[in-house]
Amino acid sequence: MRRPFIILLAANALSVTGTMLCVLAVPWFVLETTGSAALTGLAAFSATLPVVVAAAFGGTLVDRLGFHRSSMVSDLISGLVVLAVPLLAQGSGLSYPLLLALLFLRWLAATPGETARKAMLPELAALGQVRIERAAAAYDGVYRGAAMVGAPLAGVLIVWLGTHALLIVDGVTFLLSAALVGTLPRAGGAARPGGGEGYLRGLRSGLAFLWRDRLQLGATGMIVVVNMLDTGVTQVLLALYARDVAGDPRAFGLLAGSVAAGALAGTVAYAAAGDRLPRRLTYGVAFLLAGVPRVLVLALDVPFPVAVGVALASGFAAGAINPILGVLQYDRIPPVLRARVIGAMTAAAYAAMPVGGLLAGALTELAGLRAALLAFTCVYALISLPPFVGRAWRELD
Repeated sequence: MRRPFIILLAANALSVTGTMLCVLAVPWFVLETTGSAALTGLAAFSATLPVVVAAAFGGTLVDRLGFHRSSMVSDLISGLVVLAVPLLAQGSGLSYPLLLALLFLRWLAATPGETARKAMLPELAALGQVRIERAAAAYDGVYRGAAMVGAPLAGVLIVWLGTHALLIVDGVTFLLSAALVGTLPRAGGAARPGGGEGYLRGLRSGLAFLWRDRLQLGATGMIVVVNMLDTGVTQVLLALYARDVAGDPRAFGLLAGSVAAGALAGTVAYAAAGDRLPRRLTYGVAFLLAGVPRVLVLALDVPFPVAVGVALASGFAAGAINPILGVLQYDRIPPVLRARVIGAMTAAAYAAMPVGGLLAGALTELAGLRAALLAFTCVYALISLPPFVGRAWRELD
């Protein structure tokens, strides 16, 4: 009975597509209505801060409400808030402060829904007799595919329909996601509510579990550093490379797109063969290849087609990382703690990302682009070592 599992993937694809539409539509909407780059940047800040807050503190609420109900409520609020933006704008009732408040609420509501859908996965996969490795890879593959489709789709729809209509389409995707989750069996994914346990006590219990589990704590630490590095590479170093070395802004998009395309292919490959691979070795090699080669070749100034090929291969290696992390979480976190622990790990993974851009910019100003690329390469290599040498990582197998 794989229908509930497929419905979960479809609901998440709709929600992620809606998120990508919102990521592109809102900045364009603010630029159209205000003409200010500074106000657009402030709107972006209002959309990123609540993600960290909701991931850190919303997981406990998801555990208490149940995965099924949390996902539906999250998508319903997100959809209605997004729909309110063009409707208020049409009636001249949308001030800029109100827009910031709506953006904050939209992202605050959306993140727990993502956590809830991820937490549903083990039970629905078991119901459909899908091995957890393949289920985690399928979930990540659908996520990556929806993100890849959502961004160019948003650009096309802005041209065809305009930002007001695009935001309406965006809101509808969340409502459809909530409707799909509403058809799922409630026993398929909901953790038991927290009973008489208070919110703060529940939050502490999730953090305490993560602190005691050295393997997951180590994996979270690796992701924190790599997300920081990836942000610096994507938002600063690739742009500088495209301007100063390749001399063509299209090089920026091609390198970033090659990593994304490779990651989607790698996720599909892991879904097909992941259950036959040793997890620790696969994770360590994937982590090493995902970061080091694609940055090193830019520092070595290889021909651009070679850099694109290496970016594609690095992305392919990265495709195995998230599914293995998902399996690790599902194997080790009790269902009653699942959402709050996953939420804490997600918040930590996002928290250091803004530092990456600052670090990349500062290093480039001080030492030049090549030195910054080599420095990032070295940190990528160092952060890839724990799976090969850490004793706790033996438990991954």
